[in-house]
Amino acid sequence: MSDLSIQKTLERLHLVLPPPPKPVGAYQPIILKDGYAFLSGQISKSAAGAVLTGKVGKDLSVEEGKRAAQLAVLQAVSLILDEVGAQKVEQITRVAGFIQSAPDFYGQSEVMNAASGLLVEIFGERGRHARTSVGVAGLPLNAAVEIEMTLKVRA
Repeated sequence: MSDLSIQKTLERLHLVLPPPPKPVGAYQPIILKDGYAFLSGQISKSAAGAVLTGKVGKDLSVEEGKRAAQLAVLQAVSLILDEVGAQKVEQITRVAGFIQSAPDFYGQSEVMNAASGLLVEIFGERGRHARTSVGVAGLPLNAAVEIEMTLKVRA
């Protein structure tokens, strides 16, 4: 798989990658160590830079939450292509999804299914991963979703 094949998949899905995110604090957006890539949390931000905000189950519907999860994945994919390259991705091993949720919302897994599905669509079998879906009271910039990932990568 190449960066170009990922771009073609995204075009087929009518999706646009945002520019690779830059850190806004004293952290690295990605760390490469011992054959793994550890991605810092990526929020639900569009290619135009607009953050999809609010609590799923209160301000946002489940469908809007799914869109937010996909936007966070696109942020992560942009970072992966910029820092690692698609050809070096052996496996997306773990995804943790944090969904800003209303107190009585329990559909975090349904929201994260959209993120997981998009990763498989983009990376094929290498996109299948272990996953955690967690509801939280708040996220940076009032983002609806934040996703962090771990990947197995080739040297």
